[in-house]
Amino acid sequence: MDARLRDELKAVAGEILFDEPLAAYTSMGVGGKADALAFPADEEALGRTVALCRERGIDWFPAGNWTNLIVADAGWRGVVVALKNLRQVKLVRDAGGEARIEAGAGAPLAEAVALAAREGLTGLEFGAGIPGSVGGAVRMNAGAFGREMKDVVESVRLLDDSGCFREAARQDLSFAYRNLDLPPGSVITGARFRLEEGDGAAVRGRIAEIMALRRQKHPLEHRSAGSIFKNPRGIPAGRLIEEAGVKGTRIGDAQVSEKHGNFIVNLGKAQAGDVLALIELVRERVREKTGVTLETEVRIVGGAS
Repeated sequence: MDARLRDELKAVAGEILFDEPLAAYTSMGVGGKADALAFPADEEALGRTVALCRERGIDWFPAGNWTNLIVADAGWRGVVVALKNLRQVKLVRDAGGEARIEAGAGAPLAEAVALAAREGLTGLEFGAGIPGSVGGAVRMNAGAFGREMKDVVESVRLLDDSGCFREAARQDLSFAYRNLDLPPGSVITGARFRLEEGDGAAVRGRIAEIMALRRQKHPLEHRSAGSIFKNPRGIPAGRLIEEAGVKGTRIGDAQVSEKHGNFIVNLGKAQAGDVLALIELVRERVREKTGVTLETEVRIVGGAS
């Protein structure tokens, strides 16, 4: 990336780092360098940054809380646009007194869950312990315990591929299992959740119960990217992985968790190549054993220099 382009990016994005290693940011703790890592201060700076990337033909992608993301060891030849500054979370009520929570895409989902709990609002408890950002959770229609983001999203704020910001109502959004179908180049900048009045103690109790279940079932003691594979219809991916006999399998410091088969954990010094090789090994073994081809839930970016 030449000096002139670096100066242009600085001018539109504000805070920006060049040749920045991404392993320190991803929840898995792996990944090579990005040509540039931008931290736009607000929506306006975000819009300018994305517009420049489009104008100059630079590859880019948005990053929220860096979970559910694996960056290749070769890194990313382009710009990573971090949304961490779009993190306001607030309670609003309409004229009839009905509660909404509005949250920026870069806000941790945990902050929206915590606000709902403090206000005694029910509907978002299933999000307790989901480590991603609001934008990431909406984009992948994150879910657990029988509920998904589509059940509570009222609207989503988008930066569209024409460079305009707009609100998309729930009825105009196409949610599917672990996906929100958006036009290419769209960026989620925020979301509004419609919740119901509930009993505060009951809401907090349910959150505590969910967190206890997560600690019991998930390998939270190690770095990971959460669930690696989507669940095939009606069958947990973790069960298929266990039946294929690959729980505990290790390549380098990447290991299929012995606690939950659908997690790959970093035991300390794993490289992205170790993780990606292990993903392919698990997929192959499950296909051989069960005939099912697992689809990754994690997002894999980057590649050869």
